[in-house]
Amino acid sequence: MDAIDVGNRRELFVDDFVIGSMSGAAQRLHHPTSRDVAITLDASWEGNSCGYVTIFEDGDIYRMYYRGSQVDEDTGKTPHPEFACYAESRDGIRWTKPELGIVAFQGSKQNNIIWDGAGTHNFAPFRDTNPNCPPDARYKAFGRTKGKAALHAFRSPDGIHWVLMRDAPVITDGKFDSQNVGFWDAQRGEYRAYYRDFRDGVRDIKTATSRDFLTWTPGEWLAYLGAPDEQLYTNQVIPYYRAPHLFLGFPTRYVHDRGVLTDFNRKLAEKQTQRTGTSYTDGLLMSSRDGRTFHRFGDAFIRPGMPLEDRWVYGNIYQNWGIVETASDVEGAPNELSFYVGEGARRDGARKLRRYTLRIDGFVSMHAPASGGGFVTKPLRFSGSRLALNFSTSAAGAVGVEVQDAEGHPVEGFGLEACADLYGDFVERTVGWKTEDIGALAGTAIRLRFVLRDADLFSFQIV
Repeated sequence: MDAIDVGNRRELFVDDFVIGSMSGAAQRLHHPTSRDVAITLDASWEGNSCGYVTIFEDGDIYRMYYRGSQVDEDTGKTPHPEFACYAESRDGIRWTKPELGIVAFQGSKQNNIIWDGAGTHNFAPFRDTNPNCPPDARYKAFGRTKGKAALHAFRSPDGIHWVLMRDAPVITDGKFDSQNVGFWDAQRGEYRAYYRDFRDGVRDIKTATSRDFLTWTPGEWLAYLGAPDEQLYTNQVIPYYRAPHLFLGFPTRYVHDRGVLTDFNRKLAEKQTQRTGTSYTDGLLMSSRDGRTFHRFGDAFIRPGMPLEDRWVYGNIYQNWGIVETASDVEGAPNELSFYVGEGARRDGARKLRRYTLRIDGFVSMHAPASGGGFVTKPLRFSGSRLALNFSTSAAGAVGVEVQDAEGHPVEGFGLEACADLYGDFVERTVGWKTEDIGALAGTAIRLRFVLRDADLFSFQIV
């Protein structure tokens, strides 16, 4: 077996790419923790069908983009046009809606609307990190036109003032009735797009690539290794910033006509459509190493939760595009990952975004119970000198590591018996044997044997 060259990149366990064999250990999907409502979208130009949220950290501010939209609870009609809106934050926790003075609503420009032209239904910006990007296009976005389905490209120098990059659409081989996302893939030196289309009548996802954001390859359907056929709404694919060779996706799973759960569902089914009262959505996790073939977990990453009117309704539990770090509310604890999830669809004239948090790298762990277990990696080649782990154990638990040669024999001085006992909860902790320096083994094929006891291992990196 050829050794996998991991260099000094961080590896997560969101797939089985580096896993050779397991005994008493298994991959465990983790779930974000629900926090407070981050923002309520209750302005007169917003409403209960706001959605398709984009959030990213940009220097010392966090930027949020979303659709301003309202649906009458009784009639299903929309009392005002859709708008692209903007909010910002200094910490990712408390958000404000600045008065921008760009677009008039009911005779006033005292609002946070940034765009009211084509594409407002699902305007999806990103900050372009392409080093060759011109200053007037440092921010880019996709937006779907009305009428014939197509994606237009937008640019902005500041993330606030937007213009079309050209009059003609840039991608036309899809349905696009969802949040269609794009970004610069620094690992491969190209732009990537992920967008909605229907495959044999089922909602699914396509991807395409471009060198200039204007000319795109024909879209290719995503492939899902061993995953069941399911309808996927949003895709939220993004390179994971701590391991950019990995794409993570957080698609919304659509479950059609499951049935009436609450009286509010019954009301929606009777007054609007059957779908709005009997179909539900939740959030999934998937990962890819090539941008097209994804490993998708069957269990939900984010569940709707208790059967409340603001969660178990069609259009809820849509996760934002973007992963950001925020401070923990525990003093002295490391930062966390934050996600923002919509609730309150089609009720009370307002939509809420609730913040969820997860430990850094904490999507999936290799886990073993108190009785113990472990796993061995495939042969690896690395460049670096210290093995750093992200792990958590109980007070009685532990993580041990052995360096083996490619054939599975312990390397002298780096056997399990020489490994210092690792326990506690750390985002980064260096493994020590008689020495912490394994640089003498760099470039040779090795395996790593991990022994776990009541422990979770989230990632490793040879730094």
